[in-house]
Amino acid sequence: MNSTTNRTTLFAAIATVALALMAPAFAAAAQTAEKVKAEGVIVKREGQSLTLSDLRGAEIVVALTSSTQVKEKKSNFLRRSKTFTIENLQRGLYVEVEGQKDASGRLQASQIRFKEDYMKMASSVESLILPVEARVTAAETRLSESEKNAQRLSGQIQEVSAISNAARGAAKTAQDSADLANTSVKETAEVAKNGIRLTNERISLLDDYDVKGSAAVNFAFGSAALTADAKSALDQIAEEAGRQKGFVIEVTGFASSDGNPEVNRRLSQRRADAVVAYLADTHSVPLRRIVMPLGFGDSKPVADNATLEGRKQNRRVEIKVLVSKGLGQPGQE
Repeated sequence: MNSTTNRTTLFAAIATVALALMAPAFAAAAQTAEKVKAEGVIVKREGQSLTLSDLRGAEIVVALTSSTQVKEKKSNFLRRSKTFTIENLQRGLYVEVEGQKDASGRLQASQIRFKEDYMKMASSVESLILPVEARVTAAETRLSESEKNAQRLSGQIQEVSAISNAARGAAKTAQDSADLANTSVKETAEVAKNGIRLTNERISLLDDYDVKGSAAVNFAFGSAALTADAKSALDQIAEEAGRQKGFVIEVTGFASSDGNPEVNRRLSQRRADAVVAYLADTHSVPLRRIVMPLGFGDSKPVADNATLEGRKQNRRVEIKVLVSKGLGQPGQE
């Protein structure tokens, strides 16, 4: 009897110590399971993950799972929210995400919500992105054969074969004149080395742009109508763009801090759309040349919203004419 009592007492003591040691772990697990919220524009979608860009420009990686719910963020509380699928999550869509951070820092999404009107805007943005991506692909395809061979020198089997053939040719020349052959081999190697360097530089610069022209046009309070001064500035932007080869135009709308942030975001989008419409209608700028016209609301002021003059400056649309540095490198036809 005493032996049984002693064993029971010993097990109870061990259990008490184990619970005391596990308490910090339970507390850490509770902190890990804390819900996290994020919102922003989807800028990348790859398989079961997407990347958001929030209003500060920071990127957030969101992981999608089979249990992730995609719902409408409705304004009418009298009806049920619509349910969407993960396939509806496309670039340019402004979403709100709830979930938990995992060990790698990704946000494991349990629920994603967005307004149905935002889907139409995202589809419009996607229709503008795809032609730009197609132009980049076409630009890479149009690289001359010599540039393609120089790229293959970095590791492709076809170019290794070409180098082997060139070496055999140099060896034959060496039989006629050793000195001439040695000089030719050195020159050939130097040309190939320079070709690789120039090609790599051009490829790395394809997504790096030079600003060839810029303007900021302002709007009246609560208005998305272009003034005479704004149209004059846009005329100069269109003229500058017409002098460039392979240009794209970046259009971003903004608002002052007057009013509701959501109303300001929609107003800034209408202002950006008004600039796009003027460039397309008046100057026949192709829509494929205009990249992601997007309204950022009052999130990025350039002046103090506490003053009347500052708010006037913040009610604006910024326009930039961009040309890829890679397309402007020497050797481009």
